[in-house]
Amino acid sequence: MKFLQSIFVIAVIIAVSSCRKDFSTVPNFGKLQFSKDTVFLDTIFTNIGSATYNLKVYNRSNKAITIPQIQLENGNSSNYRLNVDGIPGKNFTDININAKDSIYVFVETTVDVSSEPNPLYTDKILFDSGDNQQDVDLVTLVKDATFIFPGKDPVSMEIDKLLLNGEQTTLQGRFLEDSELVFTSNKPYVIYGYAVVPSGKTLTIEAGARIHFHNDSGLIIDNGGSLKVMGTLNEKVIFEGDRLENSFSTITGQWGTIWMRENSEENQINHAIIKNGVIGLLVDGNPSAAIPKLQITNTEIYNHASFGVLGRQTSISGSNLVIGNAGQSSFAGTVGGSYNFTHTTFANYWNNSLRTLPAVLVNNFFTFQDDMGNDVIETGDLSAANFTNCIIHGGSSIEFVLDRVDNGSLFNYNVQNCLIKFDDFNNTFANNNELDFTNTARYQNIILNGNPNFKSAFDEEFIIGKDSDAVNQGISTPITLDILGVTRSTPPDLGAYQSITFN
Repeated sequence: MKFLQSIFVIAVIIAVSSCRKDFSTVPNFGKLQFSKDTVFLDTIFTNIGSATYNLKVYNRSNKAITIPQIQLENGNSSNYRLNVDGIPGKNFTDININAKDSIYVFVETTVDVSSEPNPLYTDKILFDSGDNQQDVDLVTLVKDATFIFPGKDPVSMEIDKLLLNGEQTTLQGRFLEDSELVFTSNKPYVIYGYAVVPSGKTLTIEAGARIHFHNDSGLIIDNGGSLKVMGTLNEKVIFEGDRLENSFSTITGQWGTIWMRENSEENQINHAIIKNGVIGLLVDGNPSAAIPKLQITNTEIYNHASFGVLGRQTSISGSNLVIGNAGQSSFAGTVGGSYNFTHTTFANYWNNSLRTLPAVLVNNFFTFQDDMGNDVIETGDLSAANFTNCIIHGGSSIEFVLDRVDNGSLFNYNVQNCLIKFDDFNNTFANNNELDFTNTARYQNIILNGNPNFKSAFDEEFIIGKDSDAVNQGISTPITLDILGVTRSTPPDLGAYQSITFN
């Protein structure tokens, strides 16, 4: 009983002490200091909310103060929203700051560009009034865009799900209309859910176009459809997420993928940048197509949560490519197929999580469980996996793996004049005959574990310097210009870039 009484007394003391005001304040006297005099909220799209930014407000004096009022200059009509010391609103009164202490003000915004003709939207946070008033500017650049949304059920208001092959999927999205099959550079495009190119139709994306995907969104090229990305050296086509703030510029997994379905046809990508998704390009089917399922040139693919390019029993032809960091492989060609890469830089220095796959993985199988829970291995012919004048490198000791299930299916490959990181210090692949780099029938002029001398590998700057072991190590090919339009030397350097002298 005495124990319970003691607990009660302690609780009362705590309750009473918590209600005491241990300090007295004086009115603010106009000497506040701020962590910044302008809060730049970066760039946002119309009607898409910004990230949250913070401002720190300091009381450097020896006395606790009360700020009579903190408000937005444009009042309740302002498109900015504040949170002052944990309280949301647009107008605040009697905010206390202890001596030698500070408070946080958090700021965010959503702007409808149609109601704000000036794309530079501004306001001010006013602290106090009269002679003691101080202010901090708020600045946001708002971009107009063309939005592609899935529909909604008028009764349930559920967002429409896609029907593919006549079957309901869990993917939100819709098929593009004929009037939407040309993306221009006039405005950025913002896609919610998956935009689908219908069978028999071609989506043409013109030079300079920018395509932004919302979370869990992407682009699907349906069976019988085609994608033509027509960028140029000076006007690249950019695919990325819809958050434009600088803090999102290197965040991975912001959107889904560009998926070329099994019977899509003659897809072409030239001079594009594809970044910050889950899988940059997912390419399925048509391994023996007369024209490769995907022809991709002069393109950079960066910072994807799983794969930069994932081919599944398909055909891909690529040159002047940079396929950078990915949570698994930069490039994986699986279940066989036909893959031909010339002057491509595969460079995976992923450090966001544990990566278990190499920068380049090619196999002829996949494993799944049947209805009885038994593991089943399905294989496909690897008719070609050819790498010429390539750099294959990264942060792991093994960055190139050919993985074969030998059941009589084709497994054809040739690797010529390539710099490859492959340091099998614990002999994990000692019994893998496909990784015998002394087999000149399969490997010619290989530079094992050489120095690519990238400008800044962990910043995904994969141009090579004059100290690179890849300089003048290639063979002549029809690819006489590098990804930057620079004439290649004779003999050419390996990878997507001709070497430069670093400053």
